[in-house]
Amino acid sequence: MSDTTTRRTPAQVWHEMTRGNERFVAGAPQHPRQDVERRAELAAAQAPAAALFGCSDSRLAAEIIFDKGLGDLFVVRNAGQVISDSVIASLEYAVAVLDTPLIVVLAHDACGAVQAAIDLDSPDARPLPPHIAGHIAAIRPAVRAAPSRDPEHVGITHLERTVSALVARSELITDAIADGTLAVVGANYKLLEGTAVPAVVVGDVTGPED
Repeated sequence: MSDTTTRRTPAQVWHEMTRGNERFVAGAPQHPRQDVERRAELAAAQAPAAALFGCSDSRLAAEIIFDKGLGDLFVVRNAGQVISDSVIASLEYAVAVLDTPLIVVLAHDACGAVQAAIDLDSPDARPLPPHIAGHIAAIRPAVRAAPSRDPEHVGITHLERTVSALVARSELITDAIADGTLAVVGANYKLLEGTAVPAVVVGDVTGPED
């Protein structure tokens, strides 16, 4: 674990993430920590500032969206950011072993997995291959819980449910949030605008930026 005397707070790391996203949106990324020296620095160990669990969509490249470099983010992805035991284990590793103070759960608009879950509730829906259908099944409760079947509403509802499930299923993550050493931010990425907009926060990401 990192030295707790120099450990950044969840608020500090989230502010860094938002500043990076602002640079990306403005078309002025700095592309930090992507050189040969950084590669050599990381060869022996990693100390990512944040863990990110996001959708596998090719348009959701986390390091680009948040203008980060090598070793900055511990990234876990699957289609539609569906919680699983392997996802929880990976995020717990980031918190317990890598001492990461922030988890970002990143969804996005026009998500194919969300649309597939909506389509499956149609009477004339085509059956999906078994593994895909099993994966998409975890999104279907959000279809019924959302205020409408609009993909944006369903996507945000699924994002909120994903964050809730992560916290509920991981005692380690729950305890770290209670201790104030961890926060979880659920954000929705807008494909056209490039913005990552917070939709749900568990823990404290307010406070000094530096």
